[in-house]
Amino acid sequence: MTTKTTHPSTSGSTQARLTSGWLTFAGTIALVVGTFNIIAGLVALLDDEYYLVGQNQILVFDYTTWGWFWLALGIFQVAVGAGIVAGRMWARVVGVIGAVLAAIGHLAFLQAFPIWSVLTIALCVLLIYALTAPPAGSRAA
Repeated sequence: MTTKTTHPSTSGSTQARLTSGWLTFAGTIALVVGTFNIIAGLVALLDDEYYLVGQNQILVFDYTTWGWFWLALGIFQVAVGAGIVAGRMWARVVGVIGAVLAAIGHLAFLQAFPIWSVLTIALCVLLIYALTAPPAGSRAA
């Protein structure tokens, strides 16, 4: 006959960690949006004729500037997405700020690539909701 013995934890206290599917979802969305922005940045840098805007339409910057902006923001969002998945609180706060910047940037970029921009804006709004909806103190699963 065998008996099962349980030993108390060595730390002396057991604290339950809340996990949130929303935070895991938010981290994944941040990684996806960041990847989309990296792709958009590389396309703007490598192929100036890919995005086409007519003469009477206004685009705030030239495509090289947009390329560097999207590339930097995309790399930033991928790093923040990894932080969100790791359960870091700073990543949640910075993720909301990054999503707002990306949404505003895609509003300005709307004339150059409307479908991509609308989809990315929708993902940014979903990301903001996913980052602000979880209970305080929860971590990604």
